[in-house]
This record gives sequence, C-alpha cells and structure tokens, in this order.
Amino acid sequence: MSLKIERLPAPVWVRPLIPLAAVILTFLLTATLVLLVEANPLEAYYYFLVDPLSSRVSAIEVLVKATPLLLTGAAVTFAFAGGYWNIGAEGQLYAGAVAATAVGLQMHDMSPWLAIPAMLLGGFGAGMLWALLPALMKIKLAIDEVVTTLLLNSVALFMVSWLLNGPWRDPISQWPQSPEIAAAAIFPKLIPRSRLHLGFILAIIIIVALWFVLTRTAFGLRMRAVGLGPEAARFAGINVERTLLLSALVSGGIAGLAGVSEVAGIHYHLIDAISPGYGYTGIIIATLGTLNAWGVALAALFIGLIDTGAQTVSRALGIPAYLGDVIQAALLLVTLGMLLLQSYRIRWKGN
Repeated sequence: MSLKIERLPAPVWVRPLIPLAAVILTFLLTATLVLLVEANPLEAYYYFLVDPLSSRVSAIEVLVKATPLLLTGAAVTFAFAGGYWNIGAEGQLYAGAVAATAVGLQMHDMSPWLAIPAMLLGGFGAGMLWALLPALMKIKLAIDEVVTTLLLNSVALFMVSWLLNGPWRDPISQWPQSPEIAAAAIFPKLIPRSRLHLGFILAIIIIVALWFVLTRTAFGLRMRAVGLGPEAARFAGINVERTLLLSALVSGGIAGLAGVSEVAGIHYHLIDAISPGYGYTGIIIATLGTLNAWGVALAALFIGLIDTGAQTVSRALGIPAYLGDVIQAALLLVTLGMLLLQSYRIRWKGN
C-alpha cells in the first residue's frame, strides 16, 4: 500500500470548516511562542479571546478596532471576487484619509448633515482615484496589479509624510500632524463615553451592500465569473476589462472610507501612522472570510478581538503585544495553505 495525492475538490461540507480549522491550527502553532516566554498558552488565549468580552468597555473596544477592518476587508473582498488582486488597500485608505482631512478642514460653520457626507464622498472618490492608475495599467498594458498596487502604498505614505512635515504641520504644536477638522465633520458617537462612532454603522452598511451586490445582482454574477475564469467569462460575452475596472475602483473607494472613518471617528486630524496596517490586514480578513460578506464580517470582528486581547494579555502575563501581529500573519499563511489543500485528497493505493 502507498499514499497517493490526487487533485480532487474537497467535499462541500469541508469548505465552511476551513476558517475554523485554520484558527485552531494557528493557535496550536503560536502556542510554542507563548511557552518560550514561560507562560501558559491556555491562560494567554483566555486573555486573547474571552477576557475582552467580559466587560462592556473592552467589548465596545473590539467593535472600535473592527470598524476599519470591516471596511478594508470588504474592499479587498470586492476586488478579489472580481479577479482583481488589489494589495493597495493601505494606500487607498491613506488617500481617503487625506481627502477627508482636506474636506474636514474646510467645514467650519457648516452643518454636520453637509460636512459628513462631503467627507465620505471625498474619501470614497480619493480611494477610487488612487486605485485608477494600477487598474488602467492592468487593463491596457497587462501589468501585474499586485506589484503596482503594492508600490503605491509606499507612495501614499510618503505623500502623507510630506503633507504633515510641510503644509499641514500643526501650526501650534509643530507636531507632524494636521490641524483638527471642523467639529461638524466629526462622526457622532454611537454610545456615550465610548470611542464607538458612526463609522461602525457605515461599515455594517458596506458589508450588507457587499453581500447584496455579490449574490443578488447581475453585476455580482459577472464579477464572480471573471474572478473564476476571465477567458471563460469573455467567451460568455462579459466585458472583462470593464468588470475589472469597476471592481478595482469600488474596492479603492471602500478602502478610502476606512481612512475617512479613522480621521472623523478616532483621531480628528491626520497623522503619519493613522493605519497600523489595516489595508494589509484586510487581505487576511478577506482570505479568512473566503470572500463571503458574512465571513468577512466575522473575520473582522475576530481580528478586532485579537487586537484588543493582545493588549490585555500583555498587561496580564507580560507577553509582548506583538504576539497579536504574529497570530494574524500565521493565520493568513495557514488559511492559504488549507485553501490550497482543499483541492487535493490523499488516498491509499494498493500495489
């Protein structure tokens, strides 16, 4: 008898279990790192997953941390579902944040009913604009969008750094941050004396819209067809280039809204580190959520829980808070591996 690996799709019932299996395997792998600092893995994961939900304050903070992740996860999912590999959500987020700041600084003496929609439109448009060039290079010149969108992330960071060390440097404190946006442009809080803001409602609306577009519209059907096989989609009469362009632009716009949310809901001004990698984390969320809107929502909340728990476990056990970042990176690799393995089966073969 010998083992034989065959390229056969896994049974349908296996696929929904892949994210759960990836989470369990990731925690088993990262448990060795907890042991290296002479801590109990079970106790550490209690502080990661349970303790943040045990109080009202920390549970609300999970939702706060999940808000930009819901938006970047939705942005990446929208692009990936349409066959466009957008790795530039980070740069598009920064573009949206810059536009939100530019609009917010002009909204003094304006009504919030005008200021907030103007910021949202500006951020969405800036994210689309930042996604336009690599999308056109993909469609017109067949240049790999993975490279171009990734490189534009650095361009966005340098642009923000120039703004904050030049024309937008705070004139009072001289810190490299912009002046505060107008009070009318600040997102209202959903719960008094908390950081949970209007951006969370916006993120939920985007998730619902993502589900509706991908599963209930003709455009969503065309997107998924292009994502599964562009040549087959073209043979079926679908305009592949236009579908890719729309997927890229809408994805960039949604990522831009994440930048608006951070400026108007959390910081009230633009800073150099307004995103600790939310755009890249969106890739993890889209992958873990298997490009499903509800899966993306659950994955974003889970990563928000991990981020909140990382601070808790650091205070309680002295484990570096960076363990949360390690778990996220390992989770992406494990999920990708398991998604690849679902296309294969191992069988015993007689001699």
